Amino acid sequence: MWIRIVSLVARVSLAAVWLVSGALKVADPAQTTIAVRAYQLLPEELVRPVANALPFFEIALGLLLLIGLAVRATAAVSAALLLVLVGVIISVWARGLSIDCGCFGGGGAADVDGWDYTKEILRDLGFLALAAWLVVFPRTPFALGLGSRAPFSVAPQPTMAE
Repeated sequence: MWIRIVSLVARVSLAAVWLVSGALKVADPAQTTIAVRAYQLLPEELVRPVANALPFFEIALGLLLLIGLAVRATAAVSAALLLVLVGVIISVWARGLSIDCGCFGGGGAADVDGWDYTKEILRDLGFLALAAWLVVFPRTPFALGLGSRAPFSVAPQPTMAE
């Protein structure tokens, strides 16, 4: 029973991360473009398409997790995206760039140091742990997907014989 509760908390928490992150980026597409460009990893012709698509991809992941459809697959895609995000933050840090990651809106040039990057990486590794948990234990109460649904019940207590 406790595994299902932890899975439910992980599913809703990871859904919230993706929904908030995506919504903040959708609300300010120009800033999202600045954030993607600041990483200096993509050719200029790909910056805007990635900046425009990423928020909607995050929102889609969040919605799938929130309603509980394809939880294992969505968690696996979430884990892959989080690994990429951790990798690009490490890349920025290793190249000596000083940027705000733009993970939850904002982004671009900023006065940051190694501790800021460490906090971002640790935060994303925490989100990765949620995704990994859901890959292993995807069945949760209140999920709509047949392969993701688990009953929310407590085993009946034995009665005393009279």
